[in-house]
Amino acid sequence: MEWKNSIITRLSWSATITNRESKEKVAQKIAQRAHNGDIIGAGSGSTVYLALFAIAERIQKEGLQIQVIPSSMEISMTCIQLGIPQTTLWEKKPDWTFDGADEVDPLHNLIKGRGGAMFKEKLLICNSTHTFIIVDESKLVEQLGSKFPIPIEVFPNALPYVENQIKELGASETKLRLATGKDGPILTENGNFILDARFNSIPDSLEKEIKSITGVIESGLFMGYPVEIIVAK
Repeated sequence: MEWKNSIITRLSWSATITNRESKEKVAQKIAQRAHNGDIIGAGSGSTVYLALFAIAERIQKEGLQIQVIPSSMEISMTCIQLGIPQTTLWEKKPDWTFDGADEVDPLHNLIKGRGGAMFKEKLLICNSTHTFIIVDESKLVEQLGSKFPIPIEVFPNALPYVENQIKELGASETKLRLATGKDGPILTENGNFILDARFNSIPDSLEKEIKSITGVIESGLFMGYPVEIIVAK
């Protein structure tokens, strides 16, 4: 039995989508990469959201048979809304993944996590044979951290300890990310806090050093992952 008047069927993107026309063009390119039988990891962000609409159109028009592994509740609900079949990492391994990024440097290192889903996003990338990162030109930087801090997912009770250890690693600023639509801190997809940390320089070892701190679940640093960058123009 299906729900009547399900709120999920009436959902829309929570903010204005910038550079929508160029993102829709890239979304179409991503959708055309899908083949029958593909298991596709879907990250988060507005371009991923638009790509799901393009994939859903192919499902409706061509009978395309694919399954998506979503990185967040928002993306999962969008799949339900659009009639896109879903699966999980317990059941399937993604053939490929597509995602966005907040910053991309010339070596294709990334900062991600403004949406709070970096743990599942990194898990999808690690499990995928190939990953496409979709960004617009504003996300291209010469040095990581020049625009955004590094998001760090922290088990709530470990927050004071983690903050101290992050400062020991050389962070120039740390802030607990607060919500705008609710009182108190933002919670990640896993119910944890996000500590945003700024570093004046980001060495190759920093991702592993942050992850080694007890209480850190994951960071938004993606250093040295085999990804293909697609720039929306």
